[in-house]
Amino acid sequence: MNSPAAAHTLSSSRFDVQGVSFDKELIERLAGNGPRYTSYPTADRFHDRFFESNFREQAIRHFGTNVKRPLSLYVHIPFCNTICYYCACNKIITKDKSKADIYLDYLEKEIDLQAPLFASHARIEQLHFGGGTPTFLSDEQLARLIGKLRQTFEFAPDDEGEFSIEIDPRKVQEHTIALLRALGFNRMSLGVQDFDPVVQKAVNRVQSEEETLGTLAAARKYGFKSISIDLIYGLPHQTVAGFSVTLDKVIAARPDRLSIYNYAHLPHLFKPQRRINDDDLPSPDTKLDILSLAIQKLTDAGYVYIGMDHFALPDDELAIAQRAGTLHRNFQGYSTHDDIDLLSLGVSAISKVGTSYSQNVRTTEAYYAALDEGVMPLFRGIELTPDDEIRRHIIQQLMCEFQLNIPALEKTFGIHYRDYFVAEQPQLLAYQQDGLLNISDELVQILPKGRLLVRNIAMVFDQHLREKQAEARYSKVI
Repeated sequence: MNSPAAAHTLSSSRFDVQGVSFDKELIERLAGNGPRYTSYPTADRFHDRFFESNFREQAIRHFGTNVKRPLSLYVHIPFCNTICYYCACNKIITKDKSKADIYLDYLEKEIDLQAPLFASHARIEQLHFGGGTPTFLSDEQLARLIGKLRQTFEFAPDDEGEFSIEIDPRKVQEHTIALLRALGFNRMSLGVQDFDPVVQKAVNRVQSEEETLGTLAAARKYGFKSISIDLIYGLPHQTVAGFSVTLDKVIAARPDRLSIYNYAHLPHLFKPQRRINDDDLPSPDTKLDILSLAIQKLTDAGYVYIGMDHFALPDDELAIAQRAGTLHRNFQGYSTHDDIDLLSLGVSAISKVGTSYSQNVRTTEAYYAALDEGVMPLFRGIELTPDDEIRRHIIQQLMCEFQLNIPALEKTFGIHYRDYFVAEQPQLLAYQQDGLLNISDELVQILPKGRLLVRNIAMVFDQHLREKQAEARYSKVI
C-alpha cells in the first residue's frame, strides 16, 4: 500500500490549477540555476566605479523638480539575537541592545545626508523594515527611528501607504505589536519556515505554534491590513508528509499572503549553512514533490499564485495589483505599486534611483567610517544603459504579468522587437515547443507550464548573463 507521501508523489507529477501547470518531468529537465531578478542588471553586475557623485546626479535628475514623486523607503536592521543556520542575509548576532543605539546614531546621519536630495520632492508610499530582525530593536528604539523618518519625510496617509515590517514571533510581545501599529506600520511578515520541531531544531530556529499564532492574532487585533507568513522548503529533515502538516496549520490561520521559498544550500558562500548536514537535506525529487503539494493545497484553499514563491488571497493587494497590471518586483520581492524609486538605508541596503542601482557597504565598521567622514556609505552600483532599461522592462513584465506586450514595448522604447532580439529567438522558440510560451506578433505570453519556470524565460533576455555566465553564482531556479 502506498503511503500518503508516496500517493501524493504518484498523483502530482503533472497537474493544472488556477493557471499554473506543474510538469515534474519538464521542470527536472529545464530548471537549472539563475537569478531571482529582484533587479536588472542583477546585483552581481554592480561595480565599484559608481560613486556618490553618480548617485547625487541621479537623485537630482529625478527628484530635483517641483513635482512630488512617490518614493519607497527600505531600512535594514542587521541585528539578530540568535542565528538561523539557513540564513543568507547580512546580519550581526548579538544580544547587546546598546549596539543598536550606535547603529541608530549612524542611520540618522545617513538620513540627514539623503534628505536634502529627496525629502522636499518625495512622498513615502511604501516603507519596509527588514533584516536581520527589525524587532531586535526595543520599543523605544523603534519609536526613535520612526520618529526620525516621519520628521524628515512626508508619508502617505495610512489608507494609501504600505508600511511593512518583518517580525520574528519569538522576539515580540503583544505590546510591541500595538506600538508598531501606532507608529504607522500596517503590514507585517512573519518568519515561520516550518512548524515541524525536528526541522526547527536542525536549523536552530525553535518557534512554537503558540508564538506564531499569537503574533498573528495580535496583528489582526490591532488592525494590520495584510499579514504574510514565510515558509521555506528544502530544509533538513523535511518530508512531503511533514510539510503537509505545516501547510494545513498555515492555511487554518488564513494569512493574507504566503511566501514559500526554495532553500538554496550554498555553504561556500554563507558560513552559517555549514552547520547544516548535507545528508539531512531532502533530495531534489522530494523538494519538487513538496512544491507541488504546496501549490495544490494553497490553490485548493483559495490562494492565488502570484509568481515564483508568492501566494495571496484574491482580495489581497498583491492579487489585485496583478489583475490590474500594476504588480512590480524589487529587492523585497513582489510589490503592489508600479515601478517607483527605492531609497534604502543601512548596511548592505540597495537603492534604485532613476536609472541606477547602488549598494551600501556591508559592515558596520565601514558604514560608520564613511558617515563619520560625511560621505554616503556606497561601495558599488551601476547606471543602466538604454539596452539595460529595455531588458529590465521586459523582465519585469514577464515576472509580474507573465506576458510581454510587443507593440507597447516598441512604442515605449522606439525599437523593432524582432530586429532587436534576433539572438533571443531560437531559445524562445525552443521554449514555445516545450509548451512554456506562446509567441505572436502582439504578445510573448507565458503559458501555465512556463509560470514555474519564469526565471528561465527571463534569463533569455539577460544580456549580462550571456556575456559573463561563467562568473555568476546563482541558486536553483526551482
